[in-house]
Amino acid sequence: MLDSPPSPRRRQLLTSSALYALTTATLWPYVGRAAACDDAANWIPPDAFLADLPRLMQALRVPAIGMAVVERGEVVWSRNLGVMNAETRTPVVESTLFEDASLSKPVFAYLVLQLADLGVIDLDAPLVRYRRMDYLADHPWVDLVTARDVLRHSTGLPNWRKDPAKETLVPAVKPGTRIDYSGEAIVWLQLVVETLTNESLDESMQRLLFGPAGMRDSSYTWSKDLAARSVYGHRAVEDEETGMPPQMLRDTWNAAQVVSDRWGKPLSAWRYEDAARALPDVQAITPKGLVNWAGDILANAAASLRTTPGDYARFMALMVRTRREPWQITEATRTAMLTKQIDVPGRWTDKGLGWNLEATSRGPVFYHSGSNGGIFKNFALGDARGQRALVALTNAGSGNVLYRRVVRAATGHDLLAFDL
Repeated sequence: MLDSPPSPRRRQLLTSSALYALTTATLWPYVGRAAACDDAANWIPPDAFLADLPRLMQALRVPAIGMAVVERGEVVWSRNLGVMNAETRTPVVESTLFEDASLSKPVFAYLVLQLADLGVIDLDAPLVRYRRMDYLADHPWVDLVTARDVLRHSTGLPNWRKDPAKETLVPAVKPGTRIDYSGEAIVWLQLVVETLTNESLDESMQRLLFGPAGMRDSSYTWSKDLAARSVYGHRAVEDEETGMPPQMLRDTWNAAQVVSDRWGKPLSAWRYEDAARALPDVQAITPKGLVNWAGDILANAAASLRTTPGDYARFMALMVRTRREPWQITEATRTAMLTKQIDVPGRWTDKGLGWNLEATSRGPVFYHSGSNGGIFKNFALGDARGQRALVALTNAGSGNVLYRRVVRAATGHDLLAFDL
């Protein structure tokens, strides 16, 4: 459920040069479009771009892309193109689910802030006050980590441990002093939420967010139905390997499903204790190294959300819409999500609560990218002032090149996030 280790430097330089040459030649008709974009126009990609999109997908070996657009706080457009699996050629449809990867994080942040508005959690209280996991190191900095630190990525914790079965979790720096992007911190906060709600992650999500928001095709977990509707991930265009790559979450979830069926308890209801109890049974039926700790077979607030593009756009609508229902976060909390939460000199981008913030020549935007295993690449962009948003979800390692072209063609924004 994590990004693959980087390639050796020499191979990285060679493949980057090859990919640049390919994409420059293939995508040339759209270079420079951003400068001509009219802020008064909507963010639906131009017809000429959409007509050419299948050619771009073929060149970049991206079997499927799903897109959706929010205007004036409402979902106004969505489209899925391509196939779920390059080998079976099953076409994507409106109900096809994409693996959102790190786009999971802002959605989870919204749930945490709902709980904060309800007085269930204090964003500035140490997490150890609510739950101290046995894999946390005995270190004074651990006792300082708060939910606010988690949501603005200032915990000092690593993104992911290399060996979670044996390695304790400890901050590299004092919390609140710098930005360290951390999936581990998100998972710890997820387990705090389990304790506070007495529910699994998916149960809380369905009750507090997915249900009220009409996100009927969203889940952090797995089932046979979700498996049948979910896209497969594919290698990047420069990857020299052939055939279908390991599917990571799909592979671990399918193994956990065997135990879930045996128990008669759906994976959507599993909490950390269930995953820990199931771990030996799952390891007994999987290749060594696939499942290493309970977190590998538990819904993951940092990485395992799957949705349709339309469902993710419904979430984005909550972020840009000024009117609100009682179940939504307060206007003050929504503003806080999209406001810089920590001052770190010299940064070109800032951290809100769950979101990255970038000041552009046309005003501030918020965004997040997602990458699972180098085979799923996704992007979500919002303009709160303009009450608009764009979502692009793909099922290939070169999907990041494609979604950048979508963003540029549709919005006119050429973000620093695309280059730095």
